[in-house]
Amino acid sequence: MDIQKNIREAVMKYSDTLYKVCIVILCNEQDVQDAIQDTFCRYLEKKPEFRDEEHEKAWLIRVATNICRDMIRFRIRHPKIAIDELENTLMAPEQKETLKELLELPVKQKTVIYLHYVEGYQIKEIAEILGITEGAVKVRLLRGRKQMRDAVNMEGGI
Repeated sequence: MDIQKNIREAVMKYSDTLYKVCIVILCNEQDVQDAIQDTFCRYLEKKPEFRDEEHEKAWLIRVATNICRDMIRFRIRHPKIAIDELENTLMAPEQKETLKELLELPVKQKTVIYLHYVEGYQIKEIAEILGITEGAVKVRLLRGRKQMRDAVNMEGGI
């Protein structure tokens, strides 16, 4: 049977079940959508052979629950602050200015600086997440910090 046809049928048959399983585990709509999408991506990548529909359903549920558990572990290891709450948590005016400068950086620099300083990722982890080399992460961090320093110095008249 054609893999595209299989995936379409699986999505139609099992999306509702996977949604219910994932929402119970994650309690977050966006994460649930990500988990379901990741589950079907794994289906496409692995192209598993199933004995019957129950075997297929059980495999999808097992994959979805494993993805949900991984997401929960990730949240625990990498606590975060929502970007809209970030400004409220930074009380000093110079910190608010730093946030403003961060948000004005080019996406490449902003992303690595945010992941490193706000989310707490190590350089190696950022490289894996973004699919770039550790050297590229280091260069982006350096450039981003320099741009922020230059912007602060220009505003301060230095």
